Formats: sequence, structure tokens, C-alpha cells
Amino acid sequence: MQQVRQDNPLIVQGDHTVLVEVDSPRYVDARDCLARFAELVKSPEHIHTYRVTPLSIWNACAAGVEPEWIVASLHEFAKYPVPSHVAVEIRDQASRYGRLKLTRDAGGLVLSANDLPLAEELYHNKHIIPLLKARLSPCEFRIDPIARGQIKQALIKIGFPAEDLAGYAEGEALPMQLRSGSFALRHYQLDAAAAFHAGGSARGGSGVIVLPCGAGKTVVGMACMAQVQASTLILTTGITAVRQWIAELLDKTTLRADQIAEYTGASKEVRAVTVSTYQIMTHRDRADAEFTHLQLFDKRNWGLIVYDEVHLLPAPVFQITASLQARRRLGLTATLVREDGREDDVFALIGPKKADVPWKVLENQGWIATASCTEIRLPMPEELRMTYAVADARQKFRVASENPTKAAIVRKLLARHPDEPALVIGMYVEQVNAVAAELGVPVITGSTSQAKRDKLYAEFKSGKVRVLAVSKVANFAVDLPDAAVAIQISGTYGSRQEEAQRLGRILRPKAGRNQAHFYTLVSRDTVEQDFALKRQLFLCEQGYEYQIVDDQETF
Repeated sequence: MQQVRQDNPLIVQGDHTVLVEVDSPRYVDARDCLARFAELVKSPEHIHTYRVTPLSIWNACAAGVEPEWIVASLHEFAKYPVPSHVAVEIRDQASRYGRLKLTRDAGGLVLSANDLPLAEELYHNKHIIPLLKARLSPCEFRIDPIARGQIKQALIKIGFPAEDLAGYAEGEALPMQLRSGSFALRHYQLDAAAAFHAGGSARGGSGVIVLPCGAGKTVVGMACMAQVQASTLILTTGITAVRQWIAELLDKTTLRADQIAEYTGASKEVRAVTVSTYQIMTHRDRADAEFTHLQLFDKRNWGLIVYDEVHLLPAPVFQITASLQARRRLGLTATLVREDGREDDVFALIGPKKADVPWKVLENQGWIATASCTEIRLPMPEELRMTYAVADARQKFRVASENPTKAAIVRKLLARHPDEPALVIGMYVEQVNAVAAELGVPVITGSTSQAKRDKLYAEFKSGKVRVLAVSKVANFAVDLPDAAVAIQISGTYGSRQEEAQRLGRILRPKAGRNQAHFYTLVSRDTVEQDFALKRQLFLCEQGYEYQIVDDQETF
């Protein structure tokens, strides 16, 4: 019988969950291994729970992680013997990736199975057979090119992700280069761009790059554009992000201003490189009307489509993306977590994860700021306790989130960091406005005009404005490189990706000051406290620890 290894942190269970003892001396090394092939489920103080899933294994395989390495890692860090069937299942799920291949011949697309029983399983599946145009041989099927995305979605649902080797349309040629001399790609950015393009015209050119906020995902996107050398459509989260992309393209590539267009509510031009928003792509005049601007996907012969913050990809764009499989596709994100559970659709329609660098790795190398995370719990005011008690579940969360005593805590936190640029971030516009008014600081919400947003962002960057209050509009793709303090006064229920993005606002390294502070204010003994724990899951997976303190202890 194998001896118990007391210093090891992992307890691998038969249901494919992995318990991790945080106090183990080998915890950090084990956590960094797990991040490559497992998903964090929950993270209370001393024992974290991960789960090894088929999708987590397929993403690991697509990123070049061998199943034997996964199994060896579990054995290496396990306190007790690893159940033998867990290793068998990991190898089995890994073997499923690539058993089906999509290729191209003179007649179009071909789906090939590596053995006859699998081919028969496809042929007798009611969800698959409508997508099979003809049977070319016992193990080969003709696929209509228009169904390339649908078949990949359907196959992943039955547990056999197809490896897409059918190649891509070259698109309209666009010679461009990154500017030499003005900046240099960091080693992990070079590696990520190389991973995206690895395999040439057949294997390379579609997939997702996962890098921490502040690590330069936009630069990686531009490096991929330089590899593809083709007309590119970039979709991002808002007009501010659109203009930041355009500014970066002009600053860091050889593209000219007359080659780049903005396609938004303010301007609807289409050029060799066009930058648009998810909002305009999903715009329609009424709920039952057609989406007005989806034809942008057909406006030019795009050679590459970049999905910035791909974890936010809206459902209508999923639908159109299913028909865009002949185009190269690049997803950029800090976290593949989707609150709607459609990570498998991202895998099928954008591509598998090609690169994923843990946040703490880049922090240790000095590429992103060191961050301390603190949850401050404060009591509900006596006059609101009955209001909270009789409210329904949804209203309970809002009452707790808008706890009026939070404003005084914000003031004290800002006084603690008098010389550091700070963001006050909230979910509820009324709350953000009220706190901003009490503090006498400018505010940006969804109703703030784009001109005023641009002005305030510029003043914050220049140092003219030290504290900026923002609603959810600043969650994503907003370049505020000097922010060093973030105070979250309310969040979106248990949204893990929002928590990660909000921490990401302050992770850009600063000259002479590489320490960032993230505070989240939570009403004690309320549903807000429970949701806060869920929001923190992804960041705990990345190695961040929340110090939980009482407001009376803090000040």
C-alpha cells in the first residue's frame, strides 16, 4: 500500500474532484499545475476544490499539455493514492480530442472518424445526422461548408470535439508589421502569438489567448494580425475600447489612419481593419426584428476576426460565428469563465485555448503589479435591518449592496492612499452617483456621453483627476494604466469574470510603484457576503488571497 505523503496538498477523489490543502508547503506548485487542466469550484480558507472536466482536459490538450503529464502531476502532488479509474478517464477524455477531424478536399469539407464504431455512432445520432450531407466511405462524411460551425458545436456536446484542419480563407491581403524600435514584445506575448499561428494554414489560426488583465492582450492581437497579413475585423466591448484599439494600431503597427475604420453608433465606416462593438452587432429595432448590423461580417473578405474579451461574446454573435468557420478567429480574454456556461461553444466556434499564462507567474516576473485583495465586512444599519429581512431574494442583494455606510469606508480608504490614483466601482448607478457626490469626485456611468468619458479618462491618466467613480462601463477594455487602488462598493451577484476584470483595472505595472490594492466592501451576514465568495473564485484559482477584515478592525 502506498505510503501517505503528508507534505503533499492534493486529495484526488473518485468523482474527479481534487481537494487542495492550502497550508501545504507544496500548495503553490500544485496549484500552478492544476490551473492548466482543472477548474476551481470553491475556495474556502483551508481546503480548495477543483474539478477535472472533459472541457478542461480538451483545452489542455489543445494547448499542448500531454495527458501523461496531467496524470503524473496528480501522482506527484497527491497525499493519497490517485484512484486508478481517474487516470483512465483522463487518458480517455484526452484521446477523444482529435479522433474526429475536419479536412478539405476538392469537393468541400470532410469529417473523418478514426474508427468505424465512432463513425456509426455519428451516423445514428439524431443531432448529428441532419448535418451530414453524404457518406463518402465507412469513416468519412461530406459536410456542407455552411454547417462547419454547427457540426463542431454538436460534436462537442456528445463528447467528441473535432480537430478542425480544414484551413481558412486567406482573406484580402493586408501587408503590415509591428513597429520596431518603439516597443518590443515580451517573451510570453511572443509565445502566445506563436501558439496561435502554430501549425501553419491547416492547424494554426484559430483559438483563444488567455492572459491576465494588464498583460498586453491587445499587443498579442496585433502580433497575430502581423502574422496573418490580412484584412481584420475586431469586435470589442464599447466605443472607448474601439478607440483604444485604433490608437494602439496607429502607435504600434505600420498601418495608416486611412486603413483603419470605426464601425459604431458614431461612425459606420468599413476599411481594411475595422473595429466595432458587440453592442452594435446585436442591435435591432425591436425584439422580433433582424439584427441590423450583422452584415458587417460580409462587408469585406476578412482574413481574421478578433473577438476581444471573448468571454462576453453575445448569443447572436455565437450564431453568426457558426457560419464564419472559414475565417481565422482569435479570442482574447483574461478569463474563459462565462456565467452562462457556454465555454464549450467558445471552444467549438472560436477555437480551443492556445495559450494561458497564470496571473501569479507574470506577477512574479514583474510584468503585472503585485496586488493585495481585502474584503471589508461592515454591518447593516439598524434602520435597514427590517427592510432587508422582509425583502425578496433579489431585493435583499440590492439592499445589502447599497448599504449607505459604505461611503464612509470609501472615504477612509482613499485617505489611506492619498497619493495613489483610485477607482470606486459599483453595479448600481444610483449608488455610484450618491457615493461620487458625497466624495466630490467625477463619475462615469452608462448615461455619460462618450465625449465626457474620453475627457475624464484622459484627466485620470494625466493625474488631473485622482479618484474616479465608475459603474459597470469601466469593467472591460478600458485603459487606465495608472490606477493603483480599486474600491468595489457593489458587484454583479456572483460574477467571477467581473471580479477578475475589476482587479485587472489596477494591474498595469507603474514606474517606481508596483503594488496595487483591491478592496471590496460587503455587508456582513447578508446574501451579499455569499455572492462575494462566489465572485472571488477565479482570482483564488489564480493564487490571490483575500484578507477578510471587520470594518471596526480596519479603522
